[in-house]
Formats: sequence, C-alpha cells, structure tokens
Amino acid sequence: LFALMPQLADQFENVFPELLQQIDFVTKVVKEEELSFLNTLDKGLKKIGELIQPEINDKTIKGASAFELLDTYGFPIDLTRLIARENGFEVDELGFDEEMIRQKSRSRAATTIDSDDWVILEETNDTSFIGYYQSEINTTIVKYRKVKEKGKQSFQVVLKETPFYAESGGQTGDKGWIVVGEKSFQVVDTKKENNLILHILPEFTEAPEINVTAKINGELRKSTALHHSATHLLHAALRQVLGNHVAQKGSMVNAETLRFDFSHFAKLSDEEIAIIESIVNQKIRENIPVVIREMPKDEALQLGAMALFGEKYGDFVRVVMIEPQFSTELCGGTHVASTGELGFFTIVAESAVAAGVRRVEALCGKPAENFITDQLTTLKSIRASFKNPKDLIKSINNLFQENADLKKTAEQLENKLLEGIGNELLNQIQEIDEIQFIGVEVDVSNPDALKKLYFDIKPKMANHLVLLMANIGGKPQVLVGISDDLVAQGRFDAGKIIKESIAPMVKGGGGGQKNLATAGGQDSSNFKKIIEIVKSLIQ
Repeated sequence: LFALMPQLADQFENVFPELLQQIDFVTKVVKEEELSFLNTLDKGLKKIGELIQPEINDKTIKGASAFELLDTYGFPIDLTRLIARENGFEVDELGFDEEMIRQKSRSRAATTIDSDDWVILEETNDTSFIGYYQSEINTTIVKYRKVKEKGKQSFQVVLKETPFYAESGGQTGDKGWIVVGEKSFQVVDTKKENNLILHILPEFTEAPEINVTAKINGELRKSTALHHSATHLLHAALRQVLGNHVAQKGSMVNAETLRFDFSHFAKLSDEEIAIIESIVNQKIRENIPVVIREMPKDEALQLGAMALFGEKYGDFVRVVMIEPQFSTELCGGTHVASTGELGFFTIVAESAVAAGVRRVEALCGKPAENFITDQLTTLKSIRASFKNPKDLIKSINNLFQENADLKKTAEQLENKLLEGIGNELLNQIQEIDEIQFIGVEVDVSNPDALKKLYFDIKPKMANHLVLLMANIGGKPQVLVGISDDLVAQGRFDAGKIIKESIAPMVKGGGGGQKNLATAGGQDSSNFKKIIEIVKSLIQ
C-alpha cells in the first residue's frame, strides 16, 4: 500500500492537502504500519500453526485459543476462521464470544463508578474557572456527591467559582484544599465533566456549609506550569530540528515531569537530542515573555497558531506565544510568565509509542536540577570506582575488553571441560533393545552447557536416547535428546517424555521438539528415579 501513497496524495490534493505536503513522512508511516502488521501476522501464524496440527483429532480451535490469538497476538478472528477452514478445522465461535464477553465485563468492572445522587445546594449548569489569575477564592458549594471506584470511597464537589484547573489538554488537574468552616479538606485531583469542574476529595463533611474557601497547591501548580511551557518550547525545537512534519500527538504534564508524543518516523539520534536541548535552553536563557491572548479562532489561525488535530475548539480561543516566530499555539493550560522561570531543560528518555509516533520525556526546573545532581553523583561514584582516571571512557572500554577476553578464555576452558565430560559419557553407553542409552547426572554451570554437551556427542552415536541432568544453583535441569531415526520411526517423543514423565518428578515444567526437549524445576532429589523411568520407556 505504501507504494501507492504518491498517487493517493495527488488524487486527494484538494481534499487533504496535508497528504501531498508531507508525502515522504506519510509514506514512511504507512510502510511502518504494514511492517508492524506483517510482524503481527507472523507471530499469529506461528501460534495458529500449533493449533492446527494434522495429528490433532478434535478438529476444533477452542474459543479461548481463538480469543488469545486476537487479544495477545492481534490476530483477527476472521483470519483465524479462514485458516482453520482451509485446514479442515472449525473455530468454537460460542466459546470465542464467551471469552469476548468476559473481557468486556472485566474492562467495565475496572472502570465502574458507583455514584450517589447529587446533594444540590445551589442550582447551576457550569463552573466559572478563575485559576489563570487567582490561586485562592471565597466561593460557594453548588453540589456534591459520594462515589465509589474500585472499592475506594471519595467525594466529588462542584463549586460556583474555582481556581482549580481541571485535567485537560495533557495537563494534570490541580491539587489543594477546600476549607469548610474550621476544617480543611484535601483536594487530590480535579477533573471536568461536561461544563462542571469536579474537585476530588478522599474525605468530606456530610453536611457542609455552603460558603467555603478554595485554595490550590501553588507549588505544584507552578512546577506543572513550568513543564507545560516547556512542552511548547520542545515542540518548536523538534520542528526546527526534524522538520515541519512534526506534530503533537499527545502530551502529559505534571509537577514532576513532562511527556510529549509527536509524529516522526525514526529514532532521535544523540546529536539531534543534544541540539533540541540546546535550542530549548537557549530560549530559557533569553527569558522570553510568555504572551497569552484570547481572540477569535480564525484570527488565531491567521497568526499561525498551531491547533492540535482532533481537538475541539470554540469560536473564541486562548493563544500562547513564546516569541511569535518560534512558538504560537492554541492552549488552555497554565503557563509561566517568562521562559527564564524554567531554569534548565533536559531530555531523559526517547522511545517509540506507535508506528510513526515517538515519545520524549523531559524535565525542567527543580526536577531537572535533581536529575542532573543524581547523574553527577553516579558519575563521581563510577570515577571513584576506577580510582579517578584522567580518561574515564578509556578505562571503561579497557574493562569491557578485559571482561570480553576473560569470557572468551572461560568459554574455551568450558569447551575443553565439556569435551572431557563428553568422552566419559561415550564410555558409559548402554545398549538397550538396540538403542544406545546414556542417563547420567553431570557437573555443568548452566543449562546451555547441557545442550552443548549433547550436540558434541550426538554425531558420535547411532540410534540413541540421551538423558542428561544437572543440579545448577540448587535447581534441577534436565535434557532429553533422541536421534532423528528413532523420531522418524515414531517410537519416542522427547517433548512428551519431558512433560509427562520428567517435569512432575522435578516439580517443574518444560517442553521442546520431538528430538530435543528440556525441563527445569525445584526438586533435584529424583534423578535416579528419572533414569529408571526413561529406561523403562525404552524397554
């Protein structure tokens, strides 16, 4: 599909001009989506391949398995039906529907809120937000109610006027206090429901006075405002460094951190991150005034203000400008008066969240200072561990090289040790019913050594069944290897032997292929019994 994007963009030029303007970016995103879905199909095909083996007598894919394919692997149910039908299988549709209902019920239960009726003290249909200009106000309670969510009780209180910012636009809701008479109740969150601002309180009085004082936590609000203003600087810097295809796809700002999702098709390099940080910190040092104006939406868009795709805006909007040529955005959040208040900005993480969407996590103000202090403390500790060398990077690289050399030497010694153990094992071959059998406990350091040992002796044996066991760190590890000829004859199945005869004896689990399977567990006391059990299978 991605190869058709230029033709699509031309045909839709007058409908969606953005397609043609960002054709390279859109093409890359579509390609990434295709590759991601093909990867999903690949994983799902491997899983469904296990469910439609020819030797399975019951030619039905269980409902739970079909749902797992959808829920875990993203494998569409209609594709499961098609593949099942092509291979002579059916899908337990009723079972699948039942699993889907259970999943929906679980989702509903996780979000169910039991609410009491509103206790109405004064009739109103909306709340007046005055938090841009005031942090504390004497106001009145309009209504309140008790709610239960996930077994926890809380109260939702609506005020006629409030300084509390309700969660929206990626900015978390304010915290603070509502004072009723002589008692102060903590507000732990603020949310919006239609035109009402809901103040969330863990505790509240059952019969409050109508007149109260509402006061936000000014310190948290200030730190949150720092991070919100930082997202505007970050957005502008990203567009300057990466290109105009960058557009905000989501954000989260609170007092501790900021998270910013944006459209881009590749991982940011260390050099790009350094340039972006440098641009933002330069704007902070310039202490640019943050100008906020309210104006008609059309006028704001003519000024070049950026609007978020999918967001709903009224006819009258709030425009936040930080050096108009650098950053002009529509935004209803709270901001600082000037960029200098941010102090310092640093990016702490960059990752992918979806095809064509990257995420940056960053800090400014006191959280950024704390982060840099922690990093410097860690660096000082590392330097001290290396006895404060002049060139720390060189010392670390030398250590890595030394470690690699030691690993190589250890591997060579282990291979020689395994070679010696292998020769001893070949001397312990028992002939049982024309089958070469080895069943012993060996002294090795890790489970992979059992496989190495088996692959070393396998070419030197004919029809064989090998049982190798080891106690590694107090826990049993068992390997069963069977020659391809015996497997072809249908006489033995290593995976079946492991699951049915060995895993219960070691109080664990395992599995594998018909010619090689392994198990691990908790009980190493039954090795001798396991040898006799496997011997009896041959006899």
